[in-house]
Amino acid sequence: MNRKSSNVRVKKGRLEQQKSGYLMILPSYLIYTLFTLIPIIWTIVMSFTNYNLNTAEFVGLKNYQKMLTDTLFQSSVLHTLQYSILTVPIAMVLGLALAMLLNRKIAGRPFFRTIFYMPNILSMVAISMAWLYLYDTNSGILNRILKEIGLSPVQWLSSSGMAMISVAIMSIWSTLGYNMVVFLSGLQSIPEHLYEAASIDGANAWTKFTKITLPMLSPTTFFIFVMACIRSFQVFGQVLILTNGGPLNSTTTIAHQIYRNGFEFYEMGYASSQAVVLLIIILAITIINMKFGKGEENDLA
Repeated sequence: MNRKSSNVRVKKGRLEQQKSGYLMILPSYLIYTLFTLIPIIWTIVMSFTNYNLNTAEFVGLKNYQKMLTDTLFQSSVLHTLQYSILTVPIAMVLGLALAMLLNRKIAGRPFFRTIFYMPNILSMVAISMAWLYLYDTNSGILNRILKEIGLSPVQWLSSSGMAMISVAIMSIWSTLGYNMVVFLSGLQSIPEHLYEAASIDGANAWTKFTKITLPMLSPTTFFIFVMACIRSFQVFGQVLILTNGGPLNSTTTIAHQIYRNGFEFYEMGYASSQAVVLLIIILAITIINMKFGKGEENDLA
């Protein structure tokens, strides 16, 4: 009887702990359901309609069929890929280089870490407005510098060949601090005795970097890569402020097309179908992360 009563008390105690845990996470789940899950479901439903703020008629797969012949949307997909290719690898390499530099014992290290990370916490609108003045053809600082050294001014945002590169440069600058901080956490988790053993064996700095640092940073690198890809496919603010998709739609992206179709042309159903396509792309990237990320961890283990 005593054993049974003690088991009952243990089970009751566990139930009370579970109830407390569920109550603690309930607000987070409510916020996620209200502001993420329900909007996603509603967007999927609207993608099968011609909803335009006044009427909503079920049209089946017509919105998705329209995308197959919409050359502007197809261009936005290619431009998004172009932006991702321009920004992701460069921002990762520079972030790693900066992290390795600021992982050393140098004067003012906390100050420089803070300065480089600050763009990551600033509003994208504010950053874009600042860079809009930097890129100004006539009075921008960048063209003034070029003029001082005897070079011709560059049409940073008004040239279809330079516009996407200009947007990418600003984005790399704004995300550099985030990559630096994540790489720093990875560098500081590498055991110091590995480098000491390599030094005893006569390994130089390059050998330590390629044989110790890079392999040990594999999970961190893969995480940054996947998150950077997801962010690059969601690029919108800087495109809207700097170029609004121009010139000649050379910088329009998937998110920019969703915005234009939804809030300029009021084709909410079509914009929703484009948002669903973007959701599928991001979901695919996340699944790749879950699959290959675990493989990286198992290899290191």
